[in-house]
Amino acid sequence: MDRKERFYATIERKPVDRPASWLGLPVPQAMPGLYRQFRVNTYDELKEKIGDDIYPVDVPFNCPPMNHIACAFDFAQKGVSSNEERTLTAPGFFENFTDPTRIDEFLWPSPEKFMSTVECKMAVENAPEDYALMGILWSAHFQDACAAFGMENAMMTMLMAPDMFDIVIDKVLDFYLKANEIFYEAAGNKLDAVLIGNDWGSQSGLMLSPELLHKHVYRGTRKLIEQAHSYGYKVIHHSCGSIAEIIPDLVDLGADAIHPIQALAAGMSAKELKEKFDGKVSFCGGVDAQELLVNGNPEEVSKKVMELKELFPTGLIISPSHEAILPDISPENVEALFNSIL
Repeated sequence: MDRKERFYATIERKPVDRPASWLGLPVPQAMPGLYRQFRVNTYDELKEKIGDDIYPVDVPFNCPPMNHIACAFDFAQKGVSSNEERTLTAPGFFENFTDPTRIDEFLWPSPEKFMSTVECKMAVENAPEDYALMGILWSAHFQDACAAFGMENAMMTMLMAPDMFDIVIDKVLDFYLKANEIFYEAAGNKLDAVLIGNDWGSQSGLMLSPELLHKHVYRGTRKLIEQAHSYGYKVIHHSCGSIAEIIPDLVDLGADAIHPIQALAAGMSAKELKEKFDGKVSFCGGVDAQELLVNGNPEEVSKKVMELKELFPTGLIISPSHEAILPDISPENVEALFNSIL
């Protein structure tokens, strides 16, 4: 099978010669160690060396200082911290807002101002054609809504002033739907899949109830998934943490695969997911990036990959259980991971 065939067959839970694989998104600081380990000089050489199946395509977004679509909203309160260093728990622009009519006191960004159709088309066309191409869109409308208030204030607003929360999250959603449309129109049928999502889980459970997700968040998730499907793309939906309780919801919303199945989070082991959701949805991830890839040895990594291959002869894109490979992950363990897939 070639890479695209293997990707689609894995996602659709059809027979494969081997499971599809994805390196994830190594941070720049991790790249020198990976280059040395695999004796390569470029990212494309690394992908070829490990036999990877998915090639990520970032959305070109030109808004300094971050120039990244996931950082499009500068919700930081002036004088508190920069948007670059700010966390979701920091106070946000709408921290004390409860009146929805004040929504336009924030200067909402316009995707058309920071995105070029030509650059989007080039980003896809410049990617190697023999991979399954996956747009890295994120479209994290819930996380951005939390940043707009500050996490704690967002949760309180959701309960005490739900109309205020809804108008903010819907404004964020509108931005992503338009930005994605620009990218999709430029990408056309050269793109195979997209990665979108929000972090809804902690190590031990959900950060908010399924009822609140149904009431305030899922309508946006459904629109984002339906939009991608309308262009013929597979949707890999991301959420860190323990989200087993709402995987049936993601299936109902149309997600083709769940990422990154955080291996050590409650209820998220590959064995548990196989037992509960076999034949209902596919997965991406599974190789623990919290302990195993950081503190384990190559033999232990190989053993885990072999276990995953036995559990999921198809239906699992084998990948680290977090998209970002950090410098604390041993390059030797990354090599063991991919050698064991082949």
